[in-house]
Amino acid sequence: MAAPRRAGTLWLAGWLLVLPVSQSWAQGAPTEASRRVVDRVVAIIEGRVLSLSELEFEARVALVQRGGIQALGAPLDEETLRGALELVINQRVQVLNADRLQAFPAEPSEVEARLEAFRARIGGPAPLERFLARNDVSLEGLKAILARGLRAERVLDSRIRLRAQVGETEIRRFYEQHAADYPTDYETVRDVIREKLFRERYAALAVEELAQVRASAQVRRVAPFTREAKR
Repeated sequence: MAAPRRAGTLWLAGWLLVLPVSQSWAQGAPTEASRRVVDRVVAIIEGRVLSLSELEFEARVALVQRGGIQALGAPLDEETLRGALELVINQRVQVLNADRLQAFPAEPSEVEARLEAFRARIGGPAPLERFLARNDVSLEGLKAILARGLRAERVLDSRIRLRAQVGETEIRRFYEQHAADYPTDYETVRDVIREKLFRERYAALAVEELAQVRASAQVRRVAPFTREAKR
């Protein structure tokens, strides 16, 4: 029986869910004062420093990938940054662990595909150039972030995909328990139910797996991000 197709952003299940797609940034255009924020350290992840400017840029990239195009230039609020920090920490810890094992490389063609998707989402080459210039990040820097996200996705998927599979008995039981929600016959809705149950289990397992990975990692947040975002 074929495994359910992975949704494009299931790898974010543990933490990106805390980032609202809308209302996740301060309203209004950036002020001159907001553009002159002094960079500072926000976390130290396995001995590697993460700065506020890096966090803000990666938060914008993640939000744009989810469809939040407004995040290209609008100020980001603390709740959004706190959620993004957890995402960034999870990704970096997973990729550092993969580096130690020399596992889960990102193929250049895959990174280019993600870059092209990102470029198309924000409106083409010119908007991408403006976005990079405004954040003082090179194209290679963006590609490194996209590659890290791809690798983190792959690492997480390798650990939980098999455990997230849903058997025929579970699907049938769910159908019988929720028959009122599915007025058509079982064969018609079986794949829909399978995908629903798979997504739910995958998301729950992702949170558990990321918590285990983080438990063994050396991470120190720096004020004002000393507490974790609510899950």
